[in-house]
Amino acid sequence: MTWQPVDCHAHSTFSDGALRIPAIVERARARGVVPSVADHISRDVSRSITSVEAVREYLDTLEQYDVLRGGEFCWHDALWRELPDDLVARFTHRVGSLHAVRLADGAWQHAFTRRVPEGLTPEMYMDAHTNSLEALAREMPVDVLAHPTLVTLPYRALPVERLWSAEREERVAAALLGANMAFEISNRYPPHESVVRRAVERGVRISLGSDGHTAEQVADVSRPLALARTLGVPDEALYDPRRHGSKTHGAATHFE
Repeated sequence: MTWQPVDCHAHSTFSDGALRIPAIVERARARGVVPSVADHISRDVSRSITSVEAVREYLDTLEQYDVLRGGEFCWHDALWRELPDDLVARFTHRVGSLHAVRLADGAWQHAFTRRVPEGLTPEMYMDAHTNSLEALAREMPVDVLAHPTLVTLPYRALPVERLWSAEREERVAAALLGANMAFEISNRYPPHESVVRRAVERGVRISLGSDGHTAEQVADVSRPLALARTLGVPDEALYDPRRHGSKTHGAATHFE
C-alpha cells in the first residue's frame, strides 16, 4: 500500500470552513492526502459546533463519507468535558487547542485578541502559555495538540528566542511525550522549528495538519511534511489514527 500523508486537521462548513465534506474528500484525494475533518467543537469559537446534540449530528454526517472523523476542542471551553462516552468513541481522533491561556490572576488571554492586559509582559504571557499547555496535556484526552507555538496576536511578531527559551521547549516536549500526544506541524500557523526539533529529539510523535478552511488550504500539508522530513521524521511515523490509534476512554483504539 502506498503511503499517503494524513491531514488530521481540516474544517468543513459545519464550523468555519468554506467546503462541504464531498469537496474536502475530492480535494484531499487530488493532493494524495488522506482526508480528515476536524471542525471546531467549542462554545467559544464563532461558527462552531456548540452542543452535544450538534456533535451527534456532525458525526452522523461524517460517517456517511470516507473521512477520518476528528474534532478540534478548546481546552478553556467545557464542551469537551460534557460529551458522553458513546460520542467520544465515534471519533477516529481528537485535536486540542490553546485558543486561550490562563494568566496568573485567573483571567484568560485569547489567541486572537489584539489587546493584552496592562502590565502583562511577553515573559509573563509565555509562562502562562507553557503552564496552560502542560495543563491541557494532563487534562484533555486528545491525540494531537494543534499549532502548539501559536501565541496571542500582540506577541506574534516578537523574535522566537524571546518567546521560546530552552526550558520552555523542554517543558512542551515533556508534557506531550508524557501524555502520548502528537505535536502538530500546522500549515496555517507554522510552528517554530526549534520547538519542533526539540519535540522530535525527545521522541514526541508528529502530526501534519492543513488547518484548511478553503479549497486552496484544505489538504495542503506539503510544508509540514517537508519540515518533518528535514528533521528526520520517517513518513510512516507521522501520526495516523488508523496506524497509531486514538485515546478512547483512556485506551488506544485502532481504526480500520
